[in-house]
Amino acid sequence: MKPSFQAAAFASLVSLCGAVFATEYSAPEALVAPSSFKGVHGLAVDKQGRLLAGSVVGNSIYQVDIDSGETSVFIGPDQGQADDIAIGPKGEMAWTGFYAGQLLIRDNDDAPIRVVATDLPGMNSLDFNDETGQLYASQVFLGDALWEIDPTGSEAPRLIAKDLGGFNGFEVGSDGWLYGPLWLKGEVVRINPADGQIQTVATGFGTPAAANFDSKGNLYAIDTLSGLLKRINLSSGETTNIAQLSSSLDNLAIDSQDRIFVSNMADNSIQEVNPATGKVRLITGGKLAVPAGLALTEDGADLYVADVFAFRKVDTTSGEVTDLRRAHGSDAEYPISVGLGKERLLLTSFSTGTLHVIDRQDNKTLHMIHGLKAPSGAVELSNGDIVVSEMESGKLLRLSGGSLDQQQVLSEGLQGPVQMILGHDGMIYLTEIAGFLTRVDPATGKLERLVSDLQLPEGLSETADGKFVVAESAAHRLLLVDPATGTKSVLASELPIGFPAGPGMPPTGIPTGVAVAADGTIFFSSDIDNGLYRLQPE
Repeated sequence: MKPSFQAAAFASLVSLCGAVFATEYSAPEALVAPSSFKGVHGLAVDKQGRLLAGSVVGNSIYQVDIDSGETSVFIGPDQGQADDIAIGPKGEMAWTGFYAGQLLIRDNDDAPIRVVATDLPGMNSLDFNDETGQLYASQVFLGDALWEIDPTGSEAPRLIAKDLGGFNGFEVGSDGWLYGPLWLKGEVVRINPADGQIQTVATGFGTPAAANFDSKGNLYAIDTLSGLLKRINLSSGETTNIAQLSSSLDNLAIDSQDRIFVSNMADNSIQEVNPATGKVRLITGGKLAVPAGLALTEDGADLYVADVFAFRKVDTTSGEVTDLRRAHGSDAEYPISVGLGKERLLLTSFSTGTLHVIDRQDNKTLHMIHGLKAPSGAVELSNGDIVVSEMESGKLLRLSGGSLDQQQVLSEGLQGPVQMILGHDGMIYLTEIAGFLTRVDPATGKLERLVSDLQLPEGLSETADGKFVVAESAAHRLLLVDPATGTKSVLASELPIGFPAGPGMPPTGIPTGVAVAADGTIFFSSDIDNGLYRLQPE
């Protein structure tokens, strides 16, 4: 599953090597190592034996060396936004543009890319019938339908069925039926593409994500909730556990040698599973998925990371990463920002319109507030009220009451609020897409723009002496801003931040997070290579 960014509400690489930094700071150091992808989803093995992987947020299709794990961009932005990939009988490659609502095809490596279907938001899974060349594709999450697509693009898609329950990663069987999971119903089914007839194949899944056949006709499926890879007996519907993996599984592919490859969106990983022995080998992976917003504990010992496909904590000394929540293995809803209250953690997701309030002591969910308009940040006031910034509406909302069900507009007229913090002086500070560092009085809602002409400012953190570090993502640098004078100075430039937003994403794409410790150490997240970095004062 992918976050359903509210695209209609928004107008729509640099290497760390050679980074330039102020003399009072050390060069950026990776606290958590970079990794490939930005969440990894659809997998396919083509006629040449190449393992291909799609990343929706990464807006690219990657080629992965099965032996070494080396990864390279195969088709990049903006045409590479692939949720799933399928190889046709003639070696053609097709893929789904999830947010773009497109299905794209390339007949071979040297052929041009053709868009053969449009205006189908949530294009998710697809597969060819190897005997007939027919192509099928499903909408999931932003739609719920199954289509036959003309590979030439000359005829309009034919609707096979709708309101299925999320027909996710499917494959055409030897009988011509389509076999795959119903994400929302916990079942694996088969669908007759001629008339849309549905038959249950197997039940008992938490959240089934994909199903594929091997060369012998065995059907395998993954359960993203439990992290299990299972084999399904087509005659009885009984399932056999093949391998225990981690939750947040997304897709699988099986090659001509019947090796099974499984993607995990929370770990940026692809694993190879031997179906005979259940042995698992990591091909490539990372400790973080898509690090965005950061919050530093009062003692500076830990960083909370809104990691989109997970919520995590990082030890600032060792770089050790602890999972607090994983997508589809918990109640996490694609967190993009994290705020630190006295006793609560405040996660926001502009993709699902959610404020998720968590108890800091026992990690239990206290509140899940839905229906917000692309919330981009949250802060806790001294009386326990929570202020949420809405990127879509340009408003700050004040939530109060025991269930946070009392809502009032604190301030409005903001031009794309991104990151928001509570200052040492009790004032609210935030960055705006339009290029502002802004202060808002939480008592009156009075709005004052302190600095302008910033180049897509995102992450924001206050230093011990009342200045602000701002991640200026469009310029790939960190600035130090004095709110009293408005003066700006560059702390570090040519940083691995500022990955361009893909189709359907807000202008920020994945916002860069920033946190500053009491000793002046600066931490920032990278939306280029998915690492977590620190700059230490000399």
